[in-house]
Amino acid sequence: MAFLGIDVGTSGTKTLAIDAKGKILASDVQEYPCYAPKPLWSEQDPDDWWNAAVKSVRNVVRKAKLKPADVKAVGLSGQMHGSVFLDKNDKVIRRAILWNDQRTVAECAEIEDAVGGRQKLIQLVANPALTGFTAPKILWLRNNEAKNYEKLRKVLLPKDEIRRRLTGEYATEVSDASGMLLLDVVRRTWSTELLDALKLDINLFGSVYESEDVTGKLTPKAAELLGLTTGCVVVGGAGDCAAGAIGNGIVNEGILSTSIGTSGVMFVYSDEVKIDPLGRVHTFCHAVRGKWHLMGVNLSSGGSLQWFRNALCRELAAEAKKKKKDVYDLLTAEAEKTPPGSEGLYFLPYLSGERTPHADPFARGCFIGLTLVHQRGHLVRSVMEGVTYSLRDSLEIFEGLGIPVKQIRASGGGSRSPFWRQIQADMFGQRVVTINSEEGPALGAALLAAVGAGAFKNIQEACKAVIKVVKETKPNIKAKNVYDAGMPVYQDLYRSLKDDFKRM
Repeated sequence: MAFLGIDVGTSGTKTLAIDAKGKILASDVQEYPCYAPKPLWSEQDPDDWWNAAVKSVRNVVRKAKLKPADVKAVGLSGQMHGSVFLDKNDKVIRRAILWNDQRTVAECAEIEDAVGGRQKLIQLVANPALTGFTAPKILWLRNNEAKNYEKLRKVLLPKDEIRRRLTGEYATEVSDASGMLLLDVVRRTWSTELLDALKLDINLFGSVYESEDVTGKLTPKAAELLGLTTGCVVVGGAGDCAAGAIGNGIVNEGILSTSIGTSGVMFVYSDEVKIDPLGRVHTFCHAVRGKWHLMGVNLSSGGSLQWFRNALCRELAAEAKKKKKDVYDLLTAEAEKTPPGSEGLYFLPYLSGERTPHADPFARGCFIGLTLVHQRGHLVRSVMEGVTYSLRDSLEIFEGLGIPVKQIRASGGGSRSPFWRQIQADMFGQRVVTINSEEGPALGAALLAAVGAGAFKNIQEACKAVIKVVKETKPNIKAKNVYDAGMPVYQDLYRSLKDDFKRM
């Protein structure tokens, strides 16, 4: 007996197989391109996701030596907020607009005006209108591509487009739907009041399930294509942030996960609905039945270090390749030689605008405080520190809302660096732990599939059986004091530059 998790990411789709005890059997990743037809636009072709999903599933089944009937259930995860626009024949109308696309500033204002202001919108759907969300993308299509909008019959999220091709069903689940800005997060159903205000037909959207619920079975066509059977069920799954949290065991109160991938995510579990009245962090339904989570998202976290490597370190990268070394290891070694605080150098990681806590698509990345003393190592460390300061913004908001944080679990590419984990422990003033798996959303989706198929009674039982803490990083008090003093400076820098960003 086996269960699959399919994670439709921004850089590629990953499929992972586990057995009935949660042991990982095999995994596979298939990559695809991202398109930027204009500055700050970001799009992908849903056919690329589907082709990658099919290939990765077949590869995993082969690697794990599974028979078709062995796979009992599939769980889905994927990049949140993306918009797949379908016509009456289920044909994709245009490339999907992604989570990191910033074209919808005017539509966000339109949404708030339609309901009577930002505070009213937060009352309806627990979140303000942000450029990355799905609802403003739909209005953008209506405002800018009228002929395409006339064809529109369904709007699906990335993972739910894969579900449609697997099962023929139009469906989503509460965690991913929360990020569309159309779900009543308290009642866990579509907000008819908001849909009416925006003049959007509820039939544009799929049925909403809990994350472990079965949403359909593989069609004969899909089963044949994947090498599976029509007895294989597909469960709701979760948006990548919630699925990643499941994969990290964030299913009980007091546990927070920090993820540094392309974007950065601070994710904390909550038994109750807690909403930031200022809308600085997201309140979404969790992939745990009947529970919620709060989340802060920074758009360029690991992406900031990747930009630095690609734009400014090409010669070093070529040298590292010749020596068969990882260029990130060389950059980190230089950063480790510099003191906490980078000798007064700050980096604002707003290369793609920013979401938490500023919700500002005009924000831009900056190095501030450069002097003749600063070398490349200082710049590298300041990038890592700037990203971690941005995560601490979210942590301070959670604590201000009275949400307990007793343990911080690090994941994503940044967690693989002991040095970056130490910066996090020092910045947060708490121990930072890592767990026995780095599989993230794909594992979370597979565990939800296992629960949906009855291998575990609930997701808490599944996580307890599979996920263990393996490493712990304790804060350095001297470094903590440096960062405590630096935090208000970091926060003031954005406030000082906010109007300049708009003028730029």
